[in-house]
Amino acid sequence: MSVRSRPHSIQARYTLVAALFAITVLVTLGTITDLAIRYQVASNAFDEAERVASQWSAAARNDSVPRPIPAAAPVEFIQVVDVHGRVVESSKAASETVPLSLRRPPPDDRFQQYTECPSPDHCLLLQAIRLFPAQDASVVYAGLAEPALLATHRLEYAVAAGTILIAGVVGWTTWMQVGRTLRPVKAISTKISQITVSDLSVRIPVPPGDDEVAQLATTANETLSQLEGAVEQLRQFALTTSHELRTPIAGLRAHLEEALFYPDDVDTQETIRAALVSTDRLDAIVTDLSLLARLRAEDRQLPERIDVGELVTAEVHAQSGPVPMSVTAASGLWIHGSRMQLIRVLANLLANAQRHAASSIEVTVEETDGGAAITVSDDGNGVPPADRERIFERFVRLDDSRRLDAGGSGFGLAISRDIAQAHHGTLKAADSSGGARFVLWLPLIKEDLTHPEA
Repeated sequence: MSVRSRPHSIQARYTLVAALFAITVLVTLGTITDLAIRYQVASNAFDEAERVASQWSAAARNDSVPRPIPAAAPVEFIQVVDVHGRVVESSKAASETVPLSLRRPPPDDRFQQYTECPSPDHCLLLQAIRLFPAQDASVVYAGLAEPALLATHRLEYAVAAGTILIAGVVGWTTWMQVGRTLRPVKAISTKISQITVSDLSVRIPVPPGDDEVAQLATTANETLSQLEGAVEQLRQFALTTSHELRTPIAGLRAHLEEALFYPDDVDTQETIRAALVSTDRLDAIVTDLSLLARLRAEDRQLPERIDVGELVTAEVHAQSGPVPMSVTAASGLWIHGSRMQLIRVLANLLANAQRHAASSIEVTVEETDGGAAITVSDDGNGVPPADRERIFERFVRLDDSRRLDAGGSGFGLAISRDIAQAHHGTLKAADSSGGARFVLWLPLIKEDLTHPEA
């Protein structure tokens, strides 16, 4: 079975639809107009014939009809015909022997209108009036030649020509207007075809005005700017990652080469320990890179309803370290999120506090600004104000961090902030009277969850 092909061009489709719609409307209006004009012309002709017939029927009843009957255009055909069908009186244009019509009005309806066609190309519009209701009454006929507008198809030809002309104008106008509207779209398509991954600096021309096409071009340019920034970030990330990976790989290679080429001059156990440290560093970087990639991807798991106070309290009690930790957590603060990801954030913050704290770590959970604020404070050296944002960048490690944890990946705080943002929250290093103070803020569930298990 063949499928009828449709125009692929939007311009052609819209033009075709507009033309078909115009033809449908114009044909309907043309038909109505044609019928109305025909009816009006015929009605006017019959009214004129009735006026003349009424005039001479009154004269016939008084036996005062002249011979011949005077007639004036357009009603030139007048006859008085008796009950036997004989022409009694007539006008010059009418026959003196042949009646204009063999039909006679009935006694109960003395006025009748007839259309008689003596020949195929000649018709008369007649008004017949019976003089008296009696059966033997004569009939007066008055008529005129059928107007040319009714006798020919000139009116239909004119309507058809007008329909075709107007439909053509509508189609041409639609084609031009749609083409003008789509011209910026073609320019956008041409520009987009020039964009490549290696060159995202190309921007789409924005047409004048504030219509949908202009908004599309503006949005596309904004998306291209974001994409260009993202690609640049990926390039910088790849450079930074390769640099960070090169350091432990170079160290591992140096230790292995020393053990291989100078077996008698190196301590084997010490070399293996150093190689393991470099290996741990590589493993930590690769693991955190994998986690960071998963966080950047869409999380298709359904979020859990989590009591933040309960989660934080359980995690603090599960952590072990040389520095004691205290926790003060409000209950009944419910959020939507991933339990495992939030545990990762808490573990990072608590492990960071354990490395830098001198004697104590305090963890609090309280409600603030429509969310749950989780604060982890220690009494260590703290974070300088100039570095409080920089520490959340990938691979950034301050001198204290490198000294206290040589095998770290430099991803811990970056991953923690990404998790916070994925939960529509924030993570920042806040002011503190002494030591470091990290605040994780997560939005609370808006609906009433008095009975969360329900």
